[in-house]
Amino acid sequence: MKRILDRHEIYVLIAIIVFSSLFSIINPRFLSLENFFDLLKGYSLMGIFTLGMLIVIVSGGIDLSFTAIATICGYVNALLLISYGEELNLFIIFLIAAGIGAALGMVNAVIIHKFDIAPIISTIATSNIFFGLLMFISGGKWLQGFPLWFEDFAKIKMQTLYSPEGTPYGLSIVSVIFLMLLVITALILKYTTLGRSIYAMGGDKISAKRAGINVFGIHVFVYSFMGLVAGIGGVVQLLLVNASAPNSLVGKELDVIAAVVIGGANLAGGVGTILGTLLGVILIAIMGNGLTLMRVPSIYINIIIGFLILISIGASTYRRKKTKRQRIITENN
Repeated sequence: MKRILDRHEIYVLIAIIVFSSLFSIINPRFLSLENFFDLLKGYSLMGIFTLGMLIVIVSGGIDLSFTAIATICGYVNALLLISYGEELNLFIIFLIAAGIGAALGMVNAVIIHKFDIAPIISTIATSNIFFGLLMFISGGKWLQGFPLWFEDFAKIKMQTLYSPEGTPYGLSIVSVIFLMLLVITALILKYTTLGRSIYAMGGDKISAKRAGINVFGIHVFVYSFMGLVAGIGGVVQLLLVNASAPNSLVGKELDVIAAVVIGGANLAGGVGTILGTLLGVILIAIMGNGLTLMRVPSIYINIIIGFLILISIGASTYRRKKTKRQRIITENN
């Protein structure tokens, strides 16, 4: 029981249960199956981004350029869909997005490793470069009018159900994409040598290098993976809104980092789990949806999420210090 209570995820889960109960009492619609599927679909894009961000943070880095990468990938594919839509299929669209995203992520990795520039500085710089180039080339123009097959794919549900009012709902294809990426990321982190190397490098890069871990290779993987999932996220954004705008994802970076941090990831690196990140996304989704159903202005939602981040980081830091003190006492005895 003590080991369970020492896990950060338990406290996030308790917060989810408490807030869910509170919101369901205030508004019974909150716990409806229809609202659950809407919530899952609405936050699948954030969930996709958090998977890449988790791996980057665990490795000891951070990436603030992923929204720019996602927007570029989405915009390129929007152009292709409008010009050659009937000659393309979804596999090619996702493949192009993943390839562009991984290549742009690799640019981040090379800059960070070869020039030894702090990840936060490097990715702020590349974010501005990527966004600036996109705005220059696109002129800020929105793109719409995708092929019918693309619009129909976005409407696919694994199992269509109907509300009492006759409104169809179910597990969206967008949510399925998120869940598939979730499983793949979990397998990488938990069951591969690569995953263990990522944790080792995040815990202590110098020791990892001495242990023979290819630090440059890990940098390339984590930032390329972030770029890859960002590219997939760019296509998911097209599926969700059926349009592409150069500034559509601006400002989403902090929401994604917030979900990962609330889930227990340490910004210093070496700590973080898929379960915790998933719970972090769920908690932010519940807070956003529940407060919206209560007609609370969005500015207050941001304030509450800010407090959740502070509480989460404070609790994690306190437990780490407590564990360290107990270990020192045990060793001295």
